[in-house]
Amino acid sequence: MSISDLPAINASLNALSTIFISAGWFWIRRNIWQRHVPCMIAAIICSTLFLVGYIVYHAHVGEKSSGYTGVIAWIYFPILISHVLLAFVTLPLVIVTLVPVFRRRWDRHRRLGRWTMPIWLYVSVTGVLVYFMLYKWFPPT
Repeated sequence: MSISDLPAINASLNALSTIFISAGWFWIRRNIWQRHVPCMIAAIICSTLFLVGYIVYHAHVGEKSSGYTGVIAWIYFPILISHVLLAFVTLPLVIVTLVPVFRRRWDRHRRLGRWTMPIWLYVSVTGVLVYFMLYKWFPPT
């Protein structure tokens, strides 16, 4: 494995986060918290590993400028900008949502989770989209 493998690994971790967040939401909507908990733990682990991989990659490679123009730029940049802005919000939001769990404050966890889940899910999905656009579908020349 090399540094150049990290974007694909990070996208895979984002995809796994998407699956686990969705499954966790599915189970909690059916009041089956015993299945919700392991899904959310797995989502947190995948997202944490992603963050470590992302930091390591960008510390070694720097930022990859896309150089997109035209229609692709009109699609790519709004996705990227919303992804980056909401990613900054997601980490503290996940932590703040997780703290009431340890205090057994289910009402507070539920209230925060209603905001955290869709934002976290959006960041995970758009992370995979950004990867495909930047590295697979429209790699910059």
